[in-house]
Amino acid sequence: QVQLEESGGGSVQAGGSLRLSCAASTSTHCMAWFRQASGNRREGVAVIDSDGIISYTDSVKGRFTISQDNASNTLYLQMNSLKFEDTAMYYCAADLSRCGTLYPQNFAYWGQGTQVTISS
Repeated sequence: QVQLEESGGGSVQAGGSLRLSCAASTSTHCMAWFRQASGNRREGVAVIDSDGIISYTDSVKGRFTISQDNASNTLYLQMNSLKFEDTAMYYCAADLSRCGTLYPQNFAYWGQGTQVTISS
């Protein structure tokens, strides 16, 4: 069992920055950030595996950076140049298997989420 706890959400104006953190109770092979806006499906934002291989969804490339601190089992998401459409609940996800495609069904463990609200 893996416990995940997100922090760092909040409200900022468009163009601003936020940094999300996710503390995991143990090391995992694959960690990711997902987001879900009101009325929308949960979508993958970024994923990183234990070897440091990273992938982003197209809409955040060049603006978001995923990283991890293996010593503390902490996942980060640095979000810059935020847009109104980035408004969503952001979830940390993890799995003990190697990373597959960035779909929710490939992740067994989830945090409670942290709200990110961007004002235009």
